[in-house]
Amino acid sequence: MLNTILLNAGTIDTGSTGFMLLATSLVMLMTPGLAFFYGGLATKRNILAIMIQSFVSLGWTTVLWVSFGYSLCFSGGEGGIIGNLDKAFLSGISIDTLWAGNGKIPEIVFIAYQMMFAIITPALITGAFVNRVTFKSYFIFLTVWQILVYYPFVHMIWGGGLLAQWGILDFAGGIVVHATAGFAALASVLYVGARVDRNSTPNSIPLVAIGSGLLWFGWYGFNAGSECQVDNITSLAFLNTDIAASFATMSWLLVEWIRERKPKFIGLLTGSIAGLATITPCAGFVPIWASPIIGTAAGVMCYLAVQFKNKMKWDDALDVWGVHGIGGVFGTILLGIFASKAINAAGTDGLIYGGGLFFVKQIIAVTVASVYAFIFTYLMLIIINKVTPVKVSQDDEKVGLDNALHGEKAYDDGVL
Repeated sequence: MLNTILLNAGTIDTGSTGFMLLATSLVMLMTPGLAFFYGGLATKRNILAIMIQSFVSLGWTTVLWVSFGYSLCFSGGEGGIIGNLDKAFLSGISIDTLWAGNGKIPEIVFIAYQMMFAIITPALITGAFVNRVTFKSYFIFLTVWQILVYYPFVHMIWGGGLLAQWGILDFAGGIVVHATAGFAALASVLYVGARVDRNSTPNSIPLVAIGSGLLWFGWYGFNAGSECQVDNITSLAFLNTDIAASFATMSWLLVEWIRERKPKFIGLLTGSIAGLATITPCAGFVPIWASPIIGTAAGVMCYLAVQFKNKMKWDDALDVWGVHGIGGVFGTILLGIFASKAINAAGTDGLIYGGGLFFVKQIIAVTVASVYAFIFTYLMLIIINKVTPVKVSQDDEKVGLDNALHGEKAYDDGVL
């Protein structure tokens, strides 16, 4: 079979195109996986309320992305903060248009791939404020946060904007996805306050395991797919992802085992997500020998972050800040240390290879992104609350949001 097919607008690499369609599907699967992960961790009266917040993003984010989101992220605005509307409603893009980034895949494939990132990023935040936020306020939050937080950072880093021209690297979303979502989650928690019952236990650890497995599986598309073609860097990102996740899984398990005298299954699963989040910015820029170091450090660092959160009594119910926020920040900083141009010519050299300035730039960029996401989210919630109540009533919280907000229940009476 021929490796390429001639089209009117150029030559399409069928191998890379097929791989990117698969990677897109894997990243799409991560959002239902996240819903299962969060749904299992929630109490039985709030399973549907947390899961719908992930699934609604599949629909609504697609509407926003096709209408103007893709254009704002990837059209014009070179060296700026945001793009333009030249490609709104996918104007000027045909099935024959190749993505200008490498000239190998159709632009419509790149649009779909990046759309899956836009879908899952705000959904990550929802685990922090489980069973405390009204659906109407969340829907407004989902819309505004994407437009004014996610889109600008996508453009600035991946769309040829300000941070890209400054030399900032982020292979698959340490800054763009995890740091912004994690610190937005912390702002949300501080705004809405604690749950009435903070000692609520997960309703289904097996469901958490299913969600975790789907996330890990989908993350291969998340990281390896970010190369946007099939080459040696694709393979590097794939293997680095698995190694880091595995080492983080074991380091979290062992630290928690030592501290609490028993190996915890939820801790093991959470550790895997911490490793995946931390390796995300590094996956295609660091040598394989660095991924066990990054994974081990991620498991320990994110575990300690969760313990610090508990000490501060921040009611981040599902540890979004400690796992995704700290994981994204820590991974971005570690990229500044371990990046190697010898591994990826499109990257740069990190601190251990003499790239001290790059290391400093990475720290500044992730700090600015985290602070901006935190402040904007807090202020946005204040404004949303003037339009519609953000926090549910105590009565609704006690009844459970599945029934109070949605008039549904996850299980028949007597099942749980």
